[in-house]
Amino acid sequence: MSITLQVKPRARPIRGLPESIRLEPTDNTAKLYEKIAAQSNYSVYRLRITTDSGGKLPVPSSRDLLLHQTSLLSHGTIFVKDLGPQISWQTVFVVEYLGPLLFHPLVYLLRPYIYHDGLRAPSSLQTISLLMITVHFLKRELETLFLHRFSNASMPLFNLFKNSGHYWFLAGLLIAYVTYSPTSATAAPSNPAITYPAIALYFLGELGNLNAHLCLRRLRSSGGTERGIPQGLGFNLVTCPNYMFEILAWVAIAIVNRSWSTLVFMGVAIIQMVLWARKKESRLRKDFPDKYKKKRYTMLPGIYHPMQLKSLHQISPAALPNDCGKALSITSRIDIAQYLLPV
Repeated sequence: MSITLQVKPRARPIRGLPESIRLEPTDNTAKLYEKIAAQSNYSVYRLRITTDSGGKLPVPSSRDLLLHQTSLLSHGTIFVKDLGPQISWQTVFVVEYLGPLLFHPLVYLLRPYIYHDGLRAPSSLQTISLLMITVHFLKRELETLFLHRFSNASMPLFNLFKNSGHYWFLAGLLIAYVTYSPTSATAAPSNPAITYPAIALYFLGELGNLNAHLCLRRLRSSGGTERGIPQGLGFNLVTCPNYMFEILAWVAIAIVNRSWSTLVFMGVAIIQMVLWARKKESRLRKDFPDKYKKKRYTMLPGIYHPMQLKSLHQISPAALPNDCGKALSITSRIDIAQYLLPV
């Protein structure tokens, strides 16, 4: 027996959106998206379907999820939102990593035309910095093209400009301009006792990051969206060892080039990775409540423990000294986690 779902736009009108759609209970949710996309002449990746007008109850597009297994039959109405122009994840990654790969060699080679006294030969630290940063982003480009498997096919086009701004300006232009200046700290002589251990730390970080990405790749088939519990080097310590090794690599770069610009890029990147790692831990706990071993730390072992913050709300102020009890009674009404940054 077929079912009829009422279709309403969410947020803004969608030209060509049907008022209703007829499907079989045994149809999957991917077919729901395809039929609405075909009738409205939109890409399926541009549409988001929910069973509520607020957008808090999404209907995933999946060939494994049948309509009768969802709450669609009881609701009878779906809400469709136009997510705007989309672009593939792979394209975004390729474009954003291209910025540093262009800026660093260009600024390094054009030093005589960019800086006063730029005719002076670059220092060994400046050359090593160029190689470390170039290899890092070249590795990222190759991983994007041949290794990563994305759970979503596309993202909003606006993200291309936001993400590219982060990499092209901070990791590209800013670090390059400061690092290769004849007056920068990187222009000073190298101290082998510091430089060589930093290079070793860099390779440890890059290889560890690559290994974590290989472990994550094995969780998903080509073109699939299935999820699993990641295992391998570092995954027993933190939720996202790929971020942990990424930070190790950038710490090594910062030690070599001695630049404040590198620290600025690292600070912004770490804040973003903290947010992603917390979401990843929450998702694993939700998807695998019985199988997943909860992690004490999401990104950096012994340094950042966001999940522990919730326990503050469970402590009774009466059980603490007067001043502490008063402070806790106030902070317990505040979402402390949103104000904390990693140490």
